[in-house]
Amino acid sequence: MVGVERVDFVSIPTRDPARSRRFYGEVLGLPAAGDNPDEFETSNLTLGLWAPESEGIAFAPHTAGIALRVADVAAARAGLEAQGVEFLGETVDTGVCHMGFFRDPDGNVLILHRRYAPPARS
Repeated sequence: MVGVERVDFVSIPTRDPARSRRFYGEVLGLPAAGDNPDEFETSNLTLGLWAPESEGIAFAPHTAGIALRVADVAAARAGLEAQGVEFLGETVDTGVCHMGFFRDPDGNVLILHRRYAPPARS
C-alpha cells in the first residue's frame, strides 16, 4: 500500500506560460502560490503550469477536465463570459450538481462545478 494522504498539485500543460499566468491569475482570479509565478492556489489544491515542450515532451492539453468548485455556476459563468471565455455548450444539471465546461487558452478543459444535492445511493 502506498499510503497516499491527498493530492497536492495538478500540472497544467501550456505552450505560453505568460499567457497562462494571466488567465489563471487575472481571468480566474486564483492567487499565486508564494514566490512561484507558475503555481496557483485553490483552497485544497495547487495548479502548476508546466511547459512540456521546453523539456522536449510533446504538448497535449488535458481534455478530461479539472472541476473548479464555485458558489454559483451561473454567476461564475456569466463573469467569465463577460471576459470573453467561451463555454462548451450549456450548463449541465446532473441531478446532483451543475457544471459548465470551458477551455483555457491552451485547450485544457476546466469545469465550473457546484454540488447541490448528495450523491444518489444504490
